[in-house]
Amino acid sequence: MKHLHIFTSESVGEGHPDKVADLISDSIVDACLAQDPSSRVACETLVKDNHVVLAGEITTQAVLDYEKIVRDTVNEIGYRTAADDDVFNAETLHVVNYLSTQSPDIAQGVDARAAEGKDGCEQGAGDQGIMFGYASNETPELMPAPIMFSHRIMRELARRRHAGEVAWLRPDSKSQVAVEYGANGKPVRILNVVLSTQHTEDADIETIRAYCRQLIIDVLPAELITPETEYFINPTGRFVVGGPHGDSGLTGRKIIVDTYGGMGRHGGGAFSGKDCSKVDRSGAYMCRWVAKHVVAAGLADRCELQVAYAIGKASPVSIMIDVETYGTATVDDEVIIERIKKAFSFKPADMESVLGLRRPIFRDSTNYGHFAKDELPWEQLDPTRLSILKGE
Repeated sequence: MKHLHIFTSESVGEGHPDKVADLISDSIVDACLAQDPSSRVACETLVKDNHVVLAGEITTQAVLDYEKIVRDTVNEIGYRTAADDDVFNAETLHVVNYLSTQSPDIAQGVDARAAEGKDGCEQGAGDQGIMFGYASNETPELMPAPIMFSHRIMRELARRRHAGEVAWLRPDSKSQVAVEYGANGKPVRILNVVLSTQHTEDADIETIRAYCRQLIIDVLPAELITPETEYFINPTGRFVVGGPHGDSGLTGRKIIVDTYGGMGRHGGGAFSGKDCSKVDRSGAYMCRWVAKHVVAAGLADRCELQVAYAIGKASPVSIMIDVETYGTATVDDEVIIERIKKAFSFKPADMESVLGLRRPIFRDSTNYGHFAKDELPWEQLDPTRLSILKGE
């Protein structure tokens, strides 16, 4: 069989420094929304050694203990005490807070009210930008296989660590899976898997490699693993120093891990730390929701959707809605676009409402991708909208 291409995607664990930063930021978003659903939040986090720096703009009626949120989040991840990690841990970390309120110039564009120089009184987009959504029928989650396989490894590693299955596992970890695709565009086999996990000083490298190899075999599809599949486990031979001690972490630096592993395009705006008035987040979630409906409705095997916004304007601008089906569509792309316009609204207020984004649900999205989790509203299919897309 002629093989067309190989594609590789990576995932990172919740203890990776960038994901530590993401979860702190999303924990603050949820804490604000839990008390005040109208909160405006743009929270960035930097972690390094025993320091956590918060910066950004928050306008909320919520009364929060930001330092407690940080410490509780770090403890939950697994960086708990100085005995566990002598540098970055919930007991001794130092929090610096540079949070301020949202600019009134931005607020008047977002608020659903008239303002001098503003075009109309509808709720507008919180910023300009382009957002993408993607779906593919190559996995049950309607996601690309390489990123889903990488997430599976990270999820299982975290589950076993939290369960205390082995004592030497520590929070920081990364995975990477290379998948070979056949002429039909479907996965044929897994070429190689990379897995690096932080461990305690006393752990033996051969024990680590044997354990992790079996974990990989346990969670990946058996029909795609062959005798030629290669395993690269802790390839440096040692991974004791990790987390924010080994590397700095920043909110929004893992946007490809958060989305489609590089298989689908990304507009560039990060998700974590932002409330849904920021179309970087709500628009990308909406695009994923729509693309998933298109594929689930049988209109295409693959679908990529793009919308573009101008700050302060309610409706998408420029191309409005653009659909790419990579030659897999069962109807004309123009038909798909018209049915999307009939079934979905991309105005910020409508996206917030239909997806219920004014709730504290964003911590559930932070780790192992923001998609393909059944509990998240932008992953749930709507039968009425599916019927419209099918032309029924």
